[in-house]
Amino acid sequence: MSGSASWSSSGERRRSDPRIETPIALVPGVLALLPEYASLEDPVPDLREACVTAVAGLGPRVRVIASAMSGARIGASLVLAVGSELVTAGETGTLVVGNGSAMRGEQAPGHLDERAEAFDAGLREALVAPYPDVLCRIDVDLADELWADVDALVELGGLLTREHRAEVLYDAAPFGVQYWVIRWSAQDPGAPPPAGPH
Repeated sequence: MSGSASWSSSGERRRSDPRIETPIALVPGVLALLPEYASLEDPVPDLREACVTAVAGLGPRVRVIASAMSGARIGASLVLAVGSELVTAGETGTLVVGNGSAMRGEQAPGHLDERAEAFDAGLREALVAPYPDVLCRIDVDLADELWADVDALVELGGLLTREHRAEVLYDAAPFGVQYWVIRWSAQDPGAPPPAGPH
């Protein structure tokens, strides 16, 4: 990928941002993904499959970014599960652990908050487009009120570029908590950039 070109906002060709070289994945901080929480019947089989698929594409050396110790444990467990090595530098891929609001229904951990759906929709748009600047400016106070784990997503905003292409492997709120599994890789260098955020 080194030295490849893409489109600037003015339509001119430019050299790719070096950050595009390293694949990135997002998984949620779901304790059920840890081996010690597994039961005879996996409570999150589809989510686990999506997480394993995403992490397997990060290469042999993976750096984990998480805002909480539990998220770091989940990320480390997934990395080791696919046979990769945990590193703090020299990574071949980056795994980010975080999730949307935990107030998407009456049975959600934080119960229902009418603001949660719109918050998650805006966050999803910023992740998938992607809009790195929007991620860097997440309303962390509102996120706290909605029990959303977004600190690592703010840091993710500094890793993503407009050149990244997102692939959504999982998008659901099965327990009233919005979970995403997304992986980002290099966009087709001949493709024009996506439109700006609405």
